[in-house]
Amino acid sequence: MSLTGQLTDTTRTARSTPSRWKLALILGTITAVGPLSIDMYLPAFPDLSVEFSSTAAQIQLTLTACLIGLAFGQLVAGPLSDALGRRRPLLVGVAVYLVASLLCAVAPSTAALVGLRFIQGMAGAAGLVIARAIIRDLYTGVAAAKFFSMLMLVTGAAPILAPMIGSQLLSFTSWRGVFIILAVYGLLMGVAAFITLPETLPREQRRGGGVKDTAGSFGRLFKDRSFVGYALAGGLSFATIFAYVSASPFVLQVVYQVSPQTYGLLFALNSVGILIFGQVNGWLVGRVAPRTLLSIGMTTSVSASVVLLVLVNTGWLGLPGVMAALFVVVSSLGLVMPNATTLALAEYPNSAGAASALLGTLQFLLGALAAPLVSLGGEGTALPMAIVMVGVSAGALVIYRTMTRPIPPAEQELAAVVSENTAAEATATSIR
Repeated sequence: MSLTGQLTDTTRTARSTPSRWKLALILGTITAVGPLSIDMYLPAFPDLSVEFSSTAAQIQLTLTACLIGLAFGQLVAGPLSDALGRRRPLLVGVAVYLVASLLCAVAPSTAALVGLRFIQGMAGAAGLVIARAIIRDLYTGVAAAKFFSMLMLVTGAAPILAPMIGSQLLSFTSWRGVFIILAVYGLLMGVAAFITLPETLPREQRRGGGVKDTAGSFGRLFKDRSFVGYALAGGLSFATIFAYVSASPFVLQVVYQVSPQTYGLLFALNSVGILIFGQVNGWLVGRVAPRTLLSIGMTTSVSASVVLLVLVNTGWLGLPGVMAALFVVVSSLGLVMPNATTLALAEYPNSAGAASALLGTLQFLLGALAAPLVSLGGEGTALPMAIVMVGVSAGALVIYRTMTRPIPPAEQELAAVVSENTAAEATATSIR
């Protein structure tokens, strides 16, 4: 398709969508289901362990189950959205999420909660993968990177607020109340999406669907060395964060003896770092190449993880030193994820759902694998967390350096033109 044709298609789509900020708010609300489902009940981990007479490793399986559900759910929702459009699979996923959250609230045992968390993750995955596909429907290249950074301004509030809300809820209710709140959030999210979110994938651009077509899409993606490189690098960076997410309730509340309320505040502080770095990334994209920003983010993550390992192993600087190192590691994700996602999806406009699904699946699978590893040393040490974070962040950097390739200059030029056109059109229009 010619440059003029691409710009015309982009403009036509933008006129049927909300303004960029309104769209970011809507998609941010949908995407936030992931961090909210993962983070909100973290302060209750020690309470869950006591109520169900379970070990830390067993309780962390409830997190792992949700991550696996979020991973595999994207393999279903992504291709379905390529075949059926974005709205229907999204709304069905939200409805199932609401029911699963209510069932989690009445789970009678650790095993039951693990199974229900898997279903909750499967349903919530629809929001994650379809939100990315919608962005790819509307934006490319630099414009997409900027929008993903804008999205982080919205989604960044979720990990900031989730543990704080969870810790405050625990002051007057049990962990079951947390899942009731998640069910209410699912209801509000579904209503907002139904009323305001348009269909962004025209019928003529939808794929035929079916197992054969889906397998063919995934096969093409797996054969693309660069796509796999960006997906694995982003996924391992994601795993760095989930090593922290899984271990932090026990590390901070058991090892360093902070209260659930203080834990929520410390967790929120690190989430603010992601928010800041994400907005810095949005400002730099267009001035600095996405690959350069991605490289800086990954290098920063490795360096800070090594510092964290040294501090944990020596005990030097105590909790303040550990929190400072964790802040840098977690914040670096604000540079890594927008650019890794943009670069991975750049060459797949006609199968954005499948590409987004595979990207998200790898992220959450690697996160699910990293999460239980941090408990191998028991509840009384932060050393396993630091070791896992060093390993996965270093692996991400090595894969990025050896497997990925730059976007062709012609595509970068087109992305810049589309960025200006799309931003102007989308900002000037709103959904009826």
